[in-house]
Amino acid sequence: MYKDLSQEIKQALQLLNYVKPTDVQREVLPVALKHNDLIVKAQTGSGKTAAFAIPLCELVEWEENKPQALVLTPTRELAAQVKDEITNIGRFKRIKAAAIYGKQSYEKQKIELKQKNHVVVGTPGRVYDHIQKGTLATSQIRYLVIDEADEMLNMGFIDQVEDIIETLPKERMTMLFSATFPTDLEELSNEHMNNPTNIVIHPSNQTAKISHTVIEAEKEGKYQLLKDVLITENPDSCIIFCQTQLQVDQLQQQLSKATIPARKLHGGMRQEDRFRVMNDFKRGAFRYLVATGVAGRGIDVENISLVINFDTPEEKESYVHRTGRTGRAGKTGKAITFVAPFEEKFIEEIEEFVGHTLVRVSPPTKKDVQQATNAYHLKLNKDPVLKTDKAKELNQTIMKLYFNGGKKKKIRAVDFVGTISSIDGIQADDIGIITIQENSTYVEILNGKGPFVLREMRERTVKGKQLKVHEAKK
Repeated sequence: MYKDLSQEIKQALQLLNYVKPTDVQREVLPVALKHNDLIVKAQTGSGKTAAFAIPLCELVEWEENKPQALVLTPTRELAAQVKDEITNIGRFKRIKAAAIYGKQSYEKQKIELKQKNHVVVGTPGRVYDHIQKGTLATSQIRYLVIDEADEMLNMGFIDQVEDIIETLPKERMTMLFSATFPTDLEELSNEHMNNPTNIVIHPSNQTAKISHTVIEAEKEGKYQLLKDVLITENPDSCIIFCQTQLQVDQLQQQLSKATIPARKLHGGMRQEDRFRVMNDFKRGAFRYLVATGVAGRGIDVENISLVINFDTPEEKESYVHRTGRTGRAGKTGKAITFVAPFEEKFIEEIEEFVGHTLVRVSPPTKKDVQQATNAYHLKLNKDPVLKTDKAKELNQTIMKLYFNGGKKKKIRAVDFVGTISSIDGIQADDIGIITIQENSTYVEILNGKGPFVLREMRERTVKGKQLKVHEAKK
């Protein structure tokens, strides 16, 4: 079990089914809880989001209104995912987290950042924008996390990351997480970190077990090979990676025409569509996702049994991120890469980078495909079994209440805590995240006590003011 943590954090971890720390969590937590800077090299799928989310939730102080922790991520999807993880782990400590990124209303983010936020998670461009415009206060930031740092570098964000660091207090703890560690990251850490502890989680020490194979194919033959592999492997959940958005669009259309239920994900899609696809894929609503590297950057989906590189990654680091979508959290997984003759040079670089040979295998034979076809169609025609959200047990006893008063009535979070915890049978531990807006407030009531608090608050005042109260719309 997770030791040396407050009861509120341990309670949330138990409901989230965090029973035993992973290698990276076991190494990181004791160092982070002592406020030491950290450089962590660990493969994706090792549980590193919780490795920094747990100490952040433990270390931030609820009473402080300005952000105390900043987490930088390379993609919007990862920012949203990290924010949810922090919210869930910090639920009983009432930790409020905000996610800010591009292609989302700047004004809405501005309003959210005016509220009490303990942790801000975001992509570098939008974070720096808010800092420059004075809408993200940095004076109280004591904890900085740079997540998927090598991807920040690959995507050209590293200069913005440095610009952000320059605006932060010098007295802070910095944690840098990366699957790989190029020279530029070394320079970044030397300049902006204070005697960091280096933690390396070797793939052999991780619970992830992935078989890596390569199938040679002419470019024109890859589509037929893909269909044969999907039939013979018959995965429950599979990501098919392409190099460009256009290739993703074309391949997804081909698969749909062949009645293979695939959906697509790439950076050219509207943000709400990207979120919808990822959420449906996480739930298991469909089995095949055709994607660019955007889905390879830290997105956590349980039980992906197969990753196919339809196009061989041109960057060796991308291979690590893409294949890290499978074999997560102790499960076994498969990674199959299709290699056309002109892509052979990339394989040599990848092998040198990962330190092992990718096994060459023959494509499935016609006999293999025929023998597997019946089982494939049986599974294809079955309704998908939707996965349970890991936060379901945590959230099912929560009721969110709406009050028609906020900042304009000079009401603060402590006023709601004081009034609600004065109700007989209600403690401060029964109160969750409080979100105060200009003219309204949302208060989460935990432990199934929402209906009782709702009835009681209809007869009580907050800071001498009688407020209307009802259950918030979901």
